[in-house]
Amino acid sequence: MTRAGTARRLAAGVAYGGGGAGLAGAGLLGLLRLQARSARRRVDAHTSQADPPSGDGVYGRGRGRAKPMVFTVLGDSSAVGLGVDRAADTPGALLAAALAELAERPVRLVRVAVSGAESCELDPQVDRALAEKPDVALIMIGANDVTTRTRPAVSVRHLADAVRRLRAAGAEVVVGTCPDLGTIRPIGQPLRLLARRWSRQMAAAQTIAVVEAGGRTVSLGSVLGPTFASDRSLFSVDEFHPSAAGYAAAAAVILPALADAVGVWPARAEGRRRRRGAVRPVARAAARAAGRPGTEVRATEVRGSQTGPLGTWARLLRRRPTELPSPEELRTEEVPAARAHDGA
Repeated sequence: MTRAGTARRLAAGVAYGGGGAGLAGAGLLGLLRLQARSARRRVDAHTSQADPPSGDGVYGRGRGRAKPMVFTVLGDSSAVGLGVDRAADTPGALLAAALAELAERPVRLVRVAVSGAESCELDPQVDRALAEKPDVALIMIGANDVTTRTRPAVSVRHLADAVRRLRAAGAEVVVGTCPDLGTIRPIGQPLRLLARRWSRQMAAAQTIAVVEAGGRTVSLGSVLGPTFASDRSLFSVDEFHPSAAGYAAAAAVILPALADAVGVWPARAEGRRRRRGAVRPVARAAARAAGRPGTEVRATEVRGSQTGPLGTWARLLRRRPTELPSPEELRTEEVPAARAHDGA
């Protein structure tokens, strides 16, 4: 998610019919423009940040000669970890280290995410990811689609294509859905309320598309919502992106779904009720998950069938976040320079 342009793009979406024009009269549009200008002034007061180091490399405490599990990270600035300075604080490094501990085998991280990316720009990222023959992929995207007021149907079509390509290559896919942009501090009401509404609509649409494409989702909206709104330490200096503590909180919520996707999440970590979860048609499951922190949604069967009268069956799961190991302690080697990715 870009910083200085976020408020402007949200306001422009309302002004020019990006889904909110019916709600706004001339007075409200004027207020939204004032809020956008005010937000830009606050954000422009901070210096721009560069992407943190990728953290690409192998994580794990020397598990003999076991072949590393390949973990690729795709998406936008939230997947890059924009807002922190160290590779060890990025989502990819945090999750690679945790997967290595749970799997008891090395994990090789390859980050192909690009700051500022929209869902329509996922295709070249998938090309780069597939070149690494991933075992599991994490996609975090959607915020920029909201700020540009791209129609959810258009955004999720590109996301679903990305998931299908990765699944066809044998990779498990987990998608962290669109975060709650209503928590952006420089943006006031009512623009903040509209941003929250659009974010949840995008997250629900993403969940439906991803589950039907063979992946699973984890709701980040509420994780990066009320918690961030009440704790300033979870924001970086730009007041848009998470801090190191914020990314750690998000990674802890994503980890159970990621580990379960590759079969290394321990059953003892959760009770029977949490393991079973609730089963609903995917559209209802998506709407439910969009407003609940850390809810995982994945396809399931009911009486041997993957579909019912209202479409694909989906299971909702909520697992307790877990403590993450230190990536710096578990990183054993870097990806060779020829395979590293610049500007990710």
